[in-house]
Amino acid sequence: MGEVVGAALVAHVPTIMLPEEVRLELNEGKEITLVPGLRRMKAECLARLKPDTVVVFDTHWESTFEHIVTAHERRQGRFTSHELPRGMSQIPYDIPGDPELAKLIAAQADGRDDCWILACDDPYLPIFYGTVNIWTFLGDPDTRWISVAINQTCDTGDFLLFGELIGRAIEQSDRRVVLLASGGMTHRFFNFKELRKREAQRAPDNIYDRAYYEADMRVLDHMKRGDHASVIDGMPEYLKARPEGHFGHYLMMAGALGGRSWRARGELFSEYEASVGTGQVHVWFERPDGGWTA
Repeated sequence: MGEVVGAALVAHVPTIMLPEEVRLELNEGKEITLVPGLRRMKAECLARLKPDTVVVFDTHWESTFEHIVTAHERRQGRFTSHELPRGMSQIPYDIPGDPELAKLIAAQADGRDDCWILACDDPYLPIFYGTVNIWTFLGDPDTRWISVAINQTCDTGDFLLFGELIGRAIEQSDRRVVLLASGGMTHRFFNFKELRKREAQRAPDNIYDRAYYEADMRVLDHMKRGDHASVIDGMPEYLKARPEGHFGHYLMMAGALGGRSWRARGELFSEYEASVGTGQVHVWFERPDGGWTA
């Protein structure tokens, strides 16, 4: 029987891929905490847990008519971002996949009329930096990775249901899995003429709106206390702060771990930082001794 052995909310913000000297220049001479945070997460969490598979919920990959999970044996190549090629250009990747688990996830929707899932192994399926950036820091040659799209037509309940089905598929497998919700918190950018004045990772000054910052702080406080029910119940209000991907990356992870019953406390693996208006942070959730809902 498979199990989820660890989970995290991780920021894939493009700044982490810039050379160190550029990061320092943009951030008033200081390193952004997101970079050492990912390195620490790999050393202290993934290296210790040694998962068979990582499932990454990628907010930079949007689907529409169904949920999509990657089912490739391996994805190889070089990635250049259509959005920001200046900072993410020709990044090499060589990512083992897990088609068996992907197909098992898709099978959970068989016969349902409230959820549709496609396991896709098309060699021309694009890859996105919500996966590539995080894999660059946390990946290794032996761990399989599955990417999951964020469906832009889903609501909170849809995301939670899909996450629940992913959790069932993992239980039916023999895999030890880490879940990574790859994306930001509040996600509204400053306008074009203002952006370059706001590249320092200083929060809350460089968060788009003080109310958005305060909303992020409330959600982070719930996470740190393991009160995921309050995060879920508070989604109608939190959506006013425009979280990235409708916060679907977090919600699918939560659904897989028990939804409103999920109790794991979050540990910050970075400071909460700004990025040209948006809120970014890494939060690790260690599996409690009694299970995720203990």
